[in-house]
Amino acid sequence: MKRPFIQMAVALCALYAWSAAASAKEGAAVYTGTLGSQPIVMEIDADKDGHIDGRYYYVKYHLDLPLSGSMQKPDRMHMSEGQDADDDASKLPQIDLTRAASGNWSGTWRSAKGKTLALALQPAKVLAPAADSNRYLQKLYGSDLYEYMRLNGLALQKDHKETFMGHTLQWWVEPKSKIALFEILDGYPDAQRQQINDVLRARLWEEVSSFHQCMLGNSRFGGGSYDQTVTPQLLSPNAISISIFTSYYCGGAHPDFGDAPVNLDAHTAQALTLEDVLWVGEGKPFHYIEETGNGGSASEGQANVVSFDEYSKYRDTYLSPWLAQQMQALYPTNIKDGDCDYSDPSIWNFPSWYLTPKGISLTPSFARVARVCEANDDWSLIPYSIVNKHPGGRHMTLP
Repeated sequence: MKRPFIQMAVALCALYAWSAAASAKEGAAVYTGTLGSQPIVMEIDADKDGHIDGRYYYVKYHLDLPLSGSMQKPDRMHMSEGQDADDDASKLPQIDLTRAASGNWSGTWRSAKGKTLALALQPAKVLAPAADSNRYLQKLYGSDLYEYMRLNGLALQKDHKETFMGHTLQWWVEPKSKIALFEILDGYPDAQRQQINDVLRARLWEEVSSFHQCMLGNSRFGGGSYDQTVTPQLLSPNAISISIFTSYYCGGAHPDFGDAPVNLDAHTAQALTLEDVLWVGEGKPFHYIEETGNGGSASEGQANVVSFDEYSKYRDTYLSPWLAQQMQALYPTNIKDGDCDYSDPSIWNFPSWYLTPKGISLTPSFARVARVCEANDDWSLIPYSIVNKHPGGRHMTLP
């Protein structure tokens, strides 16, 4: 799944925050309150023309319900709950609110069958995360208060243990979304292991957020699923790789799928780029800092950090032709598979990848109409006997 994942710690010192100043959308406001007797959290984003795009969840369930509507006056709003405003509003619950001088809102929620419940909202006050809390929750506190409040109200459950490559893994699951990931209990120095586990825990919470974003799309457009498989691939003294493969349908025309692996330097818990472990260009390997699902924070102090244009030029000029040639030489019987042409360099420009005990496994990126070809890539691996002849910027000792 190609979507951004920012992995960094956010320094916070305030004890409380007012929701109107911190939300996923610039200008959006977050409120707490009650609908009937049930506690809720609501986000309201009104544009300059008065159109409202919002959402809310019952604290008991944590699942989003979409809102759309308009400001009737500066102190009054009307919203429909449910799918897009193109739907027949008479079939959707309706919300009418009036703002008091205090900034609080009050009014009614009315079902399509006429049932009416009182609705009261006040700007949210939220306790700041502890200094040692997970980096993803700290980030949300400063950028998306609504999502922070949702995740802060959820708890992980301890699941099974397993042994992988000599390490004991303790799995954790968030029960509402069924999102799961593990922490490593042994095999690395304690401080190093704590850094790694902090990154993995952040990624788990990010995936919970992605689940809820997908379900919100489902609520708006109909249909929805989010199924994820997490597979440890390599736990070595120098590197950690984990496949996180997701099949998802968030409403709209088509379902989708993809792998967004975690690739970490085991010593620093920083995200590895492909150029960190494999370099086939001229000159010194660079480190392109990108906000991806690799699972760790970029090495901001690393030398030779480049722009996206330079990064893209390298991928197009050197990496993708080289990968296409390697695949053709290593796997001549797989390179053409029906309508799937793996000899095309363009599909190797931005592959997803992870490390295995045998080499680097890469998944090419096809056009949407040929996405099924990405499911046939279990053979596309560059062995370390070749990789070690083209070391990346970290000069890592790989299996």
